[in-house]
Amino acid sequence: MAKGIIIREQHFPGRAPIDAYGNGGFRFADMSHRGSILCLPSGIYGWDVGEGQPLTAADFERVLAEAAEIEVLLVGTGMSMQLLPKELRALFRESRISADSMSTGAAVRTFNILLGEDRAAAAALVAVE
Repeated sequence: MAKGIIIREQHFPGRAPIDAYGNGGFRFADMSHRGSILCLPSGIYGWDVGEGQPLTAADFERVLAEAAEIEVLLVGTGMSMQLLPKELRALFRESRISADSMSTGAAVRTFNILLGEDRAAAAALVAVE
């Protein structure tokens, strides 16, 4: 008996450079994703964060779960750079992750360079229109 449509968590099981961003999403690995994304050592995941939304520790649970494999976290905060809250910066320091916030465009470009150098980098990228 058919069960209908099964909705699964958005996940690309691998590391891939970001080919394009804008129009509310990203293109990577010959696919497109509408919304924000987390690029982690274990893959690329949909991230339920929007531009201008305050970032909290809960937003980075998946990042912290993979902290042992991440040296640098690039946080693309949208069209313009927003500083990370003091509590988040402290949390990343405790996890031995160097976190840098910047505009999403700058984060995409920097992530692609670090990925090409095979660095232990991750990115949290807020989608922009």
